[in-house]
Amino acid sequence: MRELRRVEVFDAGFFRVERVSLEDRGSPVTLLRMPDWVMAVAVDAEGRFVLVRQHRFGIAAETVEPAGGLVDTDEAPAAAALRELREETGYAGTVAEPLGFTHPNPVLQDNHCHFFLVRGVVRIGAPHADAEEVVAPVVMGREEVEAALAEGRFAHALAELALRRALAQL
Repeated sequence: MRELRRVEVFDAGFFRVERVSLEDRGSPVTLLRMPDWVMAVAVDAEGRFVLVRQHRFGIAAETVEPAGGLVDTDEAPAAAALRELREETGYAGTVAEPLGFTHPNPVLQDNHCHFFLVRGVVRIGAPHADAEEVVAPVVMGREEVEAALAEGRFAHALAELALRRALAQL
């Protein structure tokens, strides 16, 4: 469909809402324009997964998931994954191995979520999350992660996909 007109209707800083009029479509579509995201599946030298427990406002509950967040302007996704891992868990690694990407919600959004595996992570200090985040590292063995996946205990769909891709590489 050919785009006829695009109007920004709201700017929230880290995302914008646009209304787009398309040829042969009666009403405009609404798009959320946002930066790419990353998720870093971290594994220590003993094969334990370093995840993060955090409050998710959208569901008013805590989730356990790989560290992740927004890719900053002019930041490479791999660098963002390593940064988010340090900030949210206090663990660090040196190489972020790409596990591909997905479109989180292609109906409404234009961004990607990039997945990475970070092996051999070590604890370097306390988490230093953003002001609006309440986070705590969670360390789980592979069997525990596999059981949680099988039982549907990971509430975040992108977290589940990231963990499944990482397990396939390990």
